[in-house]
Amino acid sequence: MKKLLLTGANGFVGSVLLERLLNAGYQVTCTTSSTKSQSRDYECINLDIRDGTAVENAVKKVKPTHLIHLAAISNVATSFSDPYLTWETNVLGTINLLEAIKSQAPDCFSLFVSSSEVYGSSFKSGIPLDEESKCLPLNPYAASKLATEAAIGQYFATSLRGVIARPFNHIGPGQSPDFVTASFAKQIAEIENLKQAPIIHVGNLDANRDFLDVHDVCRAYIKLLEHEDNTFPHNIYNICSGKPYKIKNLLEIMLSQSATNIDVKLDHARLRPSDIPFAVGCNKRIATDVNWQPESSIEQTLGSLLNYWRKHSKSAVLRNQVS
Repeated sequence: MKKLLLTGANGFVGSVLLERLLNAGYQVTCTTSSTKSQSRDYECINLDIRDGTAVENAVKKVKPTHLIHLAAISNVATSFSDPYLTWETNVLGTINLLEAIKSQAPDCFSLFVSSSEVYGSSFKSGIPLDEESKCLPLNPYAASKLATEAAIGQYFATSLRGVIARPFNHIGPGQSPDFVTASFAKQIAEIENLKQAPIIHVGNLDANRDFLDVHDVCRAYIKLLEHEDNTFPHNIYNICSGKPYKIKNLLEIMLSQSATNIDVKLDHARLRPSDIPFAVGCNKRIATDVNWQPESSIEQTLGSLLNYWRKHSKSAVLRNQVS
């Protein structure tokens, strides 16, 4: 029986990944930092990964054969406003988990999720970056992820088995409107439901980014878990499309999927002075070693995101009418 421990299961990615893991036949135990509804299909443990004793007890109870570690402070703004929480959660929390695996489930194969943010200033080269590119983080979140990678690498070199994933931007239903495409989708849906004037407020539309459907990212995680004998020629894998998508073009696709006439207005509050103009990855390593490629088209992904917010906005309208 494949017994998998999934941390951070209450997040955007965790919810999607949980369903795919169950469909793939894993016996899943989730850990969350907040209450998550229980199910007959999986167990859920409320866990603060900063608590080393609690982490060890959880790993001892589950005795996982596999681990996917998603739990993290991943909001860049939060990393600036509360760097202590960010470093304690992302670095020390991961070390707590590594120590628990080492002592309680040493044969466990682990997938640690980092971030493309670790490349930072290297994106200024204007070319797709591979895993050998320099990591020059530009914010506390990215710096904490790079420090975590260094800690994990030490455990891989001496005792534990696993890989590190560096996912690029991934989008889909359920993502917070703090992220650009979800913000577009929410605004379009609210305009269609007459909850917002027919003007969509935007920030920098000229930036190029590497976007993936969240389901493609989760499929990559599972392929990494299930790779033959869990042996890899490398410890780190980008998860990316390898394609640059200009934010302006994504907005145009979403607007074309609406029958409503909508004007676009620049909101200076949404501009970020340090915004990197080009952040795209190279996926040659994961394509070669694991035979993974994204399957969803950007049009499909943006359409599913827009339909999610349409349903969400319509439900809110109906609730207000009833009340």
